[in-house]
Amino acid sequence: MSIYEFYTIFGQIVFIAGIFILSLLSVALILGRILIKQERLIFPKLLLFTIDVFYGLFKKFAGNVGLDEKIVDQMGVEVRNKVNEKAFNDVDNKDKILVLPHCLRSPRCEAKLDSTGLHCTDCNRCVIGVLKNKAENEGYDVFIIPGSTFLKKIAQNHEFKGVLGVACHQDLNLAMMNLSHVPCQGVPLLKDGCVCTKVDIRAVLDKIGIETPQNMVLPNKSASCVVERPKRKIL
Repeated sequence: MSIYEFYTIFGQIVFIAGIFILSLLSVALILGRILIKQERLIFPKLLLFTIDVFYGLFKKFAGNVGLDEKIVDQMGVEVRNKVNEKAFNDVDNKDKILVLPHCLRSPRCEAKLDSTGLHCTDCNRCVIGVLKNKAENEGYDVFIIPGSTFLKKIAQNHEFKGVLGVACHQDLNLAMMNLSHVPCQGVPLLKDGCVCTKVDIRAVLDKIGIETPQNMVLPNKSASCVVERPKRKIL
């Protein structure tokens, strides 16, 4: 075989592979939008394969067709939630952990940080204390962490069979991807950021297994962002 023939065949293979990948991304994007809009899960293994293997490329593809790149992470969380729901619910609560992001805390938080994360003092200034106490009463171990490094330490040093996490779509999808050996459930933040984030408390309690009647009064989702301004002195 001559060099010319080799590069001709090689070029054809690359072209066919490119067409195949673009077709795969297009199909996955269509299936993902059906999942998000109609809550219909079709070919979940195909979706997870595409998201996990072509994650970065998939996000760029979504952006190039005029969609928010976050849709890929949203799809990943939705698929994993539905695929793992039964297995997660079958795990005893004492073998589950709840992982909360530190960005939900009050700006006046006095919690101390160590190798396992923040230790809530139950000051009632934000929703973390509410979720922590509810989960612990159900048998969960609760961790409040500032980043994925802490999650790796928790996975290495603690035994658990199920994980419920709260985070932004991207962090949540990547964490669930890395913890695919255990059934995971995730609740995305309603508002992203490093501070003053929001979460649907009812959705978290529902994942924990606590029924909340619609008329039940829950803490304000944005309570952690309420900052008392000092009063001006009148001279």
